[in-house]
Amino acid sequence: MTRIYPHFIVAKFGGTSVADFEAMSRSARIVLADQNVRLVVLSASAGVTNLLVELAEGLENAQRIDKLETLRAIQYNIISCLKQPLVIRREIDTLLDNLAHLAQMAEIRPSTALSDELVSHGELMSSLLFSEVLREQNAETSWFDARRVIRTDSRYGCAEPQIATLTELAETHLRPRIEQEIVITQGFIGRDQDGQTTTLGRGGSDYTASLLGEALHAARVDIWTDVAGIYTTDPRIAPEAKRIDLISFTEASDMAAYGAKVLHPATLLPAMRKNIPVFVGSSKDTAAGGTLVCRFTEDPPRYRAVTVRRKQTLLRLHSLEAQPSCHFLAQIFTLLSQHGVAADLVTTAETSIALALDTTNATCGDTPGLTTSLFTALSSYCRIEVETGLALITLVGNQLAQGTDVCKEVYARLEEHAVRMVCHGASSNNLCLLVPGEAADSAIKTLHRQLFE
Repeated sequence: MTRIYPHFIVAKFGGTSVADFEAMSRSARIVLADQNVRLVVLSASAGVTNLLVELAEGLENAQRIDKLETLRAIQYNIISCLKQPLVIRREIDTLLDNLAHLAQMAEIRPSTALSDELVSHGELMSSLLFSEVLREQNAETSWFDARRVIRTDSRYGCAEPQIATLTELAETHLRPRIEQEIVITQGFIGRDQDGQTTTLGRGGSDYTASLLGEALHAARVDIWTDVAGIYTTDPRIAPEAKRIDLISFTEASDMAAYGAKVLHPATLLPAMRKNIPVFVGSSKDTAAGGTLVCRFTEDPPRYRAVTVRRKQTLLRLHSLEAQPSCHFLAQIFTLLSQHGVAADLVTTAETSIALALDTTNATCGDTPGLTTSLFTALSSYCRIEVETGLALITLVGNQLAQGTDVCKEVYARLEEHAVRMVCHGASSNNLCLLVPGEAADSAIKTLHRQLFE
C-alpha cells in the first residue's frame, strides 16, 4: 500500500557525517528516527573528494597508486564493519577499478569532463555504502543514481541545473519511490543532455538537496554537518560565538555568499523559491539543536553575524585622462566582463575605481585570476595598482543602511585596523570591509565583542 507523506523531508549528510562506519551509523539513526525523511542526499566521505581532485589533475604512476590505495582503505574500513559485505564489496571494487582507469587517462590527457566523471565516484561510493548501513538496520531503502534526474548544462566543474527538466524527471522517477521506501542518492553530481557526468561545484551537495526539495515540494530540507547550526561568527575565531536558532533566508544567504562555510551559497535559492525551511544541525549531536532558516523572523536584530572571506584582491584603476570621463566606468566593466572577472565591491572617485575581487578559487563564476591579457587590456585605459592577501569582513544584519549609529558602533571599533575599502549602503543587509589578511581575525574578534557579546 502506498503511503502519502505530507511532511516529506529531504535530509542531506555532509562528508564528516559519512566519514566512516560509526559516522554513517549515527546518520542512519537520524534518518530512521523520523518517518518523514524519505530522500537522503549524501556527500563523499570526508577527504575523498580532495583525493579524487588530485587524481583528476593527472599524477605519475607511484603517486596515483598511493592515492588509489588511500581511497580503497577508506571504503574498505567501512565495508569491514558490515555484517554481509560481499555484495557491496564487489560494487565498490567495480567503482575503484573504474577510478584507476580514469586516473590513468587523466595522466595522459586531463580534461574538465574527465575530471567530473572521476570526481563523481566519491558520492557514488558513499551512497552505496550508506544504503547498506541502512539495510542492516532493517530499513526499506533503495539506492538511486542522481544523474537520472539532475539535468544540467555542460559547464564541467560548475554545471548549472536545468530546473524545468529536473522537476519533470524528479516527479517521474523519484516521487513514486519515496512513497514506497527511503531513497538514498548523491549530491554534487548530474548529467548533461549528452549523457556526460557533470558536477555542481564544491559544496554542491547542499544545493542538490535544496533542488530536489523544490522539485518534490518537500516540507523541509535538513542539512546535517559537523556543527550544531549557524553561528554569529566562526567559533574557531571567536569562541564566544552564539548559535542563531532562527534566521531569515536573506540573512543566511548573505552569510553564505560572504564566507560562512556552513551552507553552500546557492543552497537557499531553490528553498526560497518554494518557501521551504532549511534546518542545519550536527549529526554528531542531534540533542544540541540547530538553526532553522525560513522566510521571515519576528523582530530581527540590527546585527546578525560577522563573516570573513580570505584571499581577496584589491584592484585600483586610475584613468589615464586628466578629466573625468563618463565612458571610463563603462570601458572598465566591459573589459572585466569580457575576461570573466566579477567584482564583489566597487567604489569610485572622479577618475579612479577600486574593485574588490574574490580570488579564493577559479570555479563556478569566481574570479579566474588577473591574467596578462586582462592587464594588457586595462592598461590601455588606466594605471593599475594591485594589492593581494586581503580579507573581506562582512557584517550581516537588518536595515544597516538606515541605522544612525552604525558608524559609531562599527567604524570606531576598527580604528587600529588599516581598512582598505568600505562598502555600505548598497544593501540594507550587509556592510563590507576589506582589511589586510593578517588583521582579519583581530578585526572579527573586536566587532563580535562589541556587537554580539
